[in-house]
Amino acid sequence: MRWSKQINVVGAHAEGEIGRVITGGVLDLPGKTMAEKLQYIAKIDDEILKFTLFEPRGSAQMSANLLLPPTRPDADAAFIPLQPDGPHAMSGSNAMCVVTVLLETGLLPMTEPVTVVALDTAAGLVRATADCRDGKCERVTLDMVPSFVEHLDHPLDVDGLKPLKVDVAFGGSYFALVQCADLGVEISPANARVLAQLGMRLQAAAREQIRVNHPALPGLDKVEYVLFCEGAGRGIRNGNVLFPGRMDRSPCGTGTAARLSVLHARGALKVGERIESRSIIDSLFTAEITGTTTVGALPAVRSRLSGRAWIYGQGILARDPSDPFPHGYTLPDIWGEGFGGPGPPNAPIVP
Repeated sequence: MRWSKQINVVGAHAEGEIGRVITGGVLDLPGKTMAEKLQYIAKIDDEILKFTLFEPRGSAQMSANLLLPPTRPDADAAFIPLQPDGPHAMSGSNAMCVVTVLLETGLLPMTEPVTVVALDTAAGLVRATADCRDGKCERVTLDMVPSFVEHLDHPLDVDGLKPLKVDVAFGGSYFALVQCADLGVEISPANARVLAQLGMRLQAAAREQIRVNHPALPGLDKVEYVLFCEGAGRGIRNGNVLFPGRMDRSPCGTGTAARLSVLHARGALKVGERIESRSIIDSLFTAEITGTTTVGALPAVRSRLSGRAWIYGQGILARDPSDPFPHGYTLPDIWGEGFGGPGPPNAPIVP
């Protein structure tokens, strides 16, 4: 073997959603804050994203989490979730994967029965509490960054569909929340392809028609996901659509946090009430609102959610210097429209 590049990864999933964790091979990135490091990947150099997510080393149905040294003294570790469309500020399922890997591999010391890990993210500090027993991280509870509603009942026009009204909220990322009842479709495995294709159409329309701008975090200014919603009160189901057009296998942590803020704004959920948030494959997060606050001039909630993650493997991703596809490759048969040609950083590239 002769490798010009290699990184170490640990494979993990949180309630079904794959979140590989990069544990070696990347020392750090330019930038004084996690937000600046995220922008470095997004606008200057996204090689690590392509290397870990594009074929042959990756696939469309996963995330990769880049571990970095924290940029603030009150954090134990830092991470950036990487997805095929770019780096993201925060992900609940990926944070659960990161904490589980940090503790079970010994990158951070595990203290039984409870270990607290403070995570530095581009969306802010996330406090994780891990329930641990016999060397296993059995459950991770996240105190998320503040969530808030930016729009209620925002009109959305999509060709071929009747006029819709969607709620737009931030839970670590911006979501357009769509009620399944308005579309006559249910969140179920049999409808996964229909939901994914519909979600990408809705996302394109939302990005064109809905303006968002985080009051405190510059650069978070677009609707990143469409979240299909079912249920109310103490039992909800989420169908989050991720680029390039697939369903989140988990109930979606940031989406659940965004949805809590909408439920609270509508008077359907009070502080201290616990709910169950389920996914398209029926995996489960529990969630609650622990308090209220403000973000800029907007009322916000503090949300807490809990779930499980499991390590399923570990290995090395490498590149031979003679490989004609050094950054990997994509084709639209799997990756969807727009993939398969050269482009700027963060665009798909086939050499």
